[in-house]
Amino acid sequence: MGDTSGTRPEGPAKALPHPVTETTAPRRRPPLWFEVLLIGVGYWTYALIRNAVPEQRAAALRNAGQIWRAEHRLGIAVEHTINHAADSATWLIVGMNYYYATLHFAATVGVLVWLYRSHPGRYAAARLTLFATTAVALLGYYLYPLAPPRLMPTGHFIDTVQTHHTWGSMASGDLKHMSNPYAAMPSMHIGWSLWCGLTIFTLTTIPWARLLAALYPAATLIVIIATANHFWLDAVGGAACLAFGLTVARTCYGALPHALPRAAWQPARA
Repeated sequence: MGDTSGTRPEGPAKALPHPVTETTAPRRRPPLWFEVLLIGVGYWTYALIRNAVPEQRAAALRNAGQIWRAEHRLGIAVEHTINHAADSATWLIVGMNYYYATLHFAATVGVLVWLYRSHPGRYAAARLTLFATTAVALLGYYLYPLAPPRLMPTGHFIDTVQTHHTWGSMASGDLKHMSNPYAAMPSMHIGWSLWCGLTIFTLTTIPWARLLAALYPAATLIVIIATANHFWLDAVGGAACLAFGLTVARTCYGALPHALPRAAWQPARA
């Protein structure tokens, strides 16, 4: 029963598991009803605030001109070429229109459901990353109104949704009055697709799943440029928002989501 701090164990040394700290301890999985309500209210609030931001058309067009000139100076102003090249293949651009309108939401919800079911201990931190990413984007919409390339009167871009009469964007055609068309910076299509891709890539070991996770943000980048809904620099803004979201999650949980325990804490039963 004496002090054993100076003794050494006999036989081969055995590796001891790392102690579980408060920041890496498994988290309890939130109730499903709460998550459905939270995500629904969160998306509704995001859409409400985004669309309530004053349109500021003159400022948005002026900022678009600044972005376009900056990209020319950087040698990356190829949006016009990609837009017209994609529009030359009707089947391709129509598919991109539907991709732009639907997949970013469906894929994000799908990853959230997968996390909730398969990685409950990491779910809350990953969800916080997504929410923080989206919240800081709203600040960008307010502080820096930006017209997409398709709305620039001197850019000669093709509004592919209006041209091909497809339901591809809430900011085109008959639905344009239901959405703020001057909230292009940052691109949440990029922010959300990067979140999906990084989440799957870091949490699965299945080769084909990791390949799809890597391709998804790249495909989304091509789509937002080809449909003239965003500039390259809008995508950079979306990536910066995700970096902010990851920082918030790491600050709150002491680690990035993928480094947290996979299992959720379960209360002891009598």
